[in-house]
Amino acid sequence: MTMNRRTLIRCAALLAPATLGIPRFAHAQGAYRAEYKMSTVVPPAFAWGKGGEIFGNLVRERTAGRINIKQYPGASLVQGQQDREFSAMRQGIIDVLCGAPINWSGTVRELGVFTLPFLFPDHKAWDAVTGNAAFMDEYFALVRKAGAEPLAVGETGYRQISNSKRPIVKPEDLKGIKVRVVGSPMYGDIMGSMGANPTFMSWADAQPALASGAVDAQENPLEVFLAAKIHTLGQKYVTKWNYSNDILLFAIAAPIWQSWTAADQKTVREAAQDAAKQQVALVRKLFAEDVQRVSALGVAVHQPSPAETNAWQIATRRTYAQWKAQIHPGLITKAEEIVAKSRKA
Repeated sequence: MTMNRRTLIRCAALLAPATLGIPRFAHAQGAYRAEYKMSTVVPPAFAWGKGGEIFGNLVRERTAGRINIKQYPGASLVQGQQDREFSAMRQGIIDVLCGAPINWSGTVRELGVFTLPFLFPDHKAWDAVTGNAAFMDEYFALVRKAGAEPLAVGETGYRQISNSKRPIVKPEDLKGIKVRVVGSPMYGDIMGSMGANPTFMSWADAQPALASGAVDAQENPLEVFLAAKIHTLGQKYVTKWNYSNDILLFAIAAPIWQSWTAADQKTVREAAQDAAKQQVALVRKLFAEDVQRVSALGVAVHQPSPAETNAWQIATRRTYAQWKAQIHPGLITKAEEIVAKSRKA
């Protein structure tokens, strides 16, 4: 009896690793979810939302459907409050982000590096910074520290201002204008420094507020102005001042990213990079057409001269300095240096 018991125990011990290894392997293979939730502020009718759609489609195709990223537009996973996206990702509500870091500045202020007023005078400067590997490595390290794996960057587009009151040609013209801004204290400070009355609200709330006249103005890329038919909300005047151009960040929640195999991580990263390239190309095409298309709607479009642009830069200089100090002065200084070199090239 004793020998039999010892033999059984020894056999059990020898078999245990193999036996236990089976469920561990099965768990690893079965860890992938049926769906991964991706939040975008706007649907695929907009270039931003289209970038998310392209990304999700490419991932499904290249993983034969094993990784299914489903897009939830309208920031619906956070009841339309796009400023809650990053915190919701940390809570496990959102798995995939395809969005603008300016919306998350209340959660992770350091990610707002790209949003300072008039940091990028044109696309050449923007491309020089986003194409600088050392700079982007440092920025991506901030994203990882915040809890997400960065994959690629697209472009949200240069933000312009529209209003229902009067042409905005110089900083003084903003005085008394009630303008809707995204949930960014910095954007509020920019508008407030020029005498405007900034109002923070989601885009879902902004549309009826503009239509009723409760809010006079809004700032968004003109591609958004066209796709959302903002001219039907009483917006008669547009100033194409190119004051801010945020990145569109494609990122995966860290726990989700870590649950995928190295091969799948590579596939997803490449899909994001390909989607970002297509999304940027679409944004640039729309940017080249926007003045003509907005003007055709009967909206007055003002394009500032170099002297007028300089006046805007001077008016926002103090706000720029304050927010540079709060966001990430070292990294922003590097961006400024890259921009300066791009002007000489």
